[in-house]
Amino acid sequence: MADLSNARVLMLAADGFETVELFEPKKALEAAGAKVTLASIKIDPIQGMEQDINKAETATPDLTLADVDTDDYDALVLPGGTCNPDKLRQEERAVEIVAEFMEDDKIVAAICHGPWLLAEADVIDGRRLTSFPSIRTDLENAGADVVDEEVVVDGNLITSRNPGDLPAFNSAIIDALTEELADEPA
Repeated sequence: MADLSNARVLMLAADGFETVELFEPKKALEAAGAKVTLASIKIDPIQGMEQDINKAETATPDLTLADVDTDDYDALVLPGGTCNPDKLRQEERAVEIVAEFMEDDKIVAAICHGPWLLAEADVIDGRRLTSFPSIRTDLENAGADVVDEEVVVDGNLITSRNPGDLPAFNSAIIDALTEELADEPA
């Protein structure tokens, strides 16, 4: 098992996040030792959804988007759900956070509808990625090479299509963090 005890991971989510796409990566990362921080628009609990239809668990953010300093984190995880990334892409600071992680060549992992934020941040031109089928045209229009695969790793960028891809998605994030931390000077 990977030892990510020095890893610091930021997750962005808002009302309408797909519960398994937030909680499963968070659980996998924490089990590997990573410290995971959840940021949202406000500090109030955010509503999770199951398949965009049924209300599910809520999550309480650790801080607001305004309080995020991207220098404090090694990786960014963007869960899906239809409403979640649609709300976040309307928040200037959320878009800036995505752009800062990409500019700093830090790990950015997005699943399902999460890549909408990548398109909004204008960071996927020429990049290879995957997503939920309904947003692939948006990603292609933003310049991405979109494929239909379980998990796609393109440099620092990790993407997956849907909750069924979570085991591969989580493994790819943990592998990337393990490699990144191994490359850091002691």
